[in-house]
Amino acid sequence: MPSAKQASSRLKAIPWAVLARVGVVVGTRWTALSAKERARLASLVRGSRGRPRNLSVRDRYELRKLVRKLDLKGAGRELLPLVSGGKRRRRRGR
Repeated sequence: MPSAKQASSRLKAIPWAVLARVGVVVGTRWTALSAKERARLASLVRGSRGRPRNLSVRDRYELRKLVRKLDLKGAGRELLPLVSGGKRRRRRGR
């Protein structure tokens, strides 16, 4: 278990601008869903207790459809430069 001092130093090391950008990207994706879709998505995740197998086949299909609409792949592409610092990795053999 980390001590309070270690947790405090980690907290200071978090780049707040990156966290703000993540919040904006996630918020944009979340608001892409209608209020009804957001409520349904939350209900499905709550009902499954985080395990899709706890849902019926029909509910799993609906969950998949809503998650696709969030475009998490696009969000990942948008956030990748923040993680890598905008640096491109050099390919081997070139």
